[in-house]
Amino acid sequence: MADPNQLFDDTSAHAGSPAVGYRGQETPGMGFQAQALLTEPMSNFAVAYGSSLASQGKELVDKNLDRFIPISKLKYYFAVDTVYVGKKLGLLVFPYMHQNWEVRYQQDTPVAPRFDINAPDLYIPAMAFITYILVAGLALGTQNRFSPEILGIQASSALVWLIIEVLVTLLSLYLVTVNTDLTTIDLIAFSGYKYVGMIVGVVSGLLFGRTGYYLVLLWCCIAIVVFMIRSLRLKILSEAAAQGVLVRGAKNQLRTYLTMAIAAAQPVFMYWLTYHLVR
Repeated sequence: MADPNQLFDDTSAHAGSPAVGYRGQETPGMGFQAQALLTEPMSNFAVAYGSSLASQGKELVDKNLDRFIPISKLKYYFAVDTVYVGKKLGLLVFPYMHQNWEVRYQQDTPVAPRFDINAPDLYIPAMAFITYILVAGLALGTQNRFSPEILGIQASSALVWLIIEVLVTLLSLYLVTVNTDLTTIDLIAFSGYKYVGMIVGVVSGLLFGRTGYYLVLLWCCIAIVVFMIRSLRLKILSEAAAQGVLVRGAKNQLRTYLTMAIAAAQPVFMYWLTYHLVR
């Protein structure tokens, strides 16, 4: 019986009340499924659109990068193997017995360095530069003079001098009007070979003192001069002069002087960048 003082009926105990709660719980689940159905195509579209933008950006970067940095050409200069590296290091230290200095060609294209010991490469100069920095840090450490700042100055100084050397060589070739197939990368490679002799000289100085340093560095300086003259004369000098025919003329004399100057500059840099590392 209902209470006469009760204003509203009590419906909390009715049997239909659980169904109301079930419907209230079912509504969020249905909303989530509908939202998922709408979100999944949008996310797939966003992923596809992002992938398309990434591929287009990569193509654009590769196209513009190849205009300034010839990636395809750089691959040629790193096409080396263990046999080539060993023979080239031996040639840099002892070039006196080598006879044929001509670079081999295949269909007007020079063969890869691993097939021709006379072909310039960038692998040895790059590894020699890094090794030179490490050896310089070791030498400074044995003298209690090592610090990251000094090592950074050593690395940046060596890099700046290399850039200056290449730029001066390019300017000289332009002023002398030499028609040569030497590229900027070739000049970087030839200029970087001197780091091999610098490493040998500094290591000898660490093992045998200043006397060992001067003797070994002198040997490496003479070797790099012979290597540079014999390698560059076929590219800088005229064809007749390269074959040993006596040619008279102002341009040929300038080319000869330029070849000698490039070769003579190598020992100067080798001594300048290493003498302070051995005490």
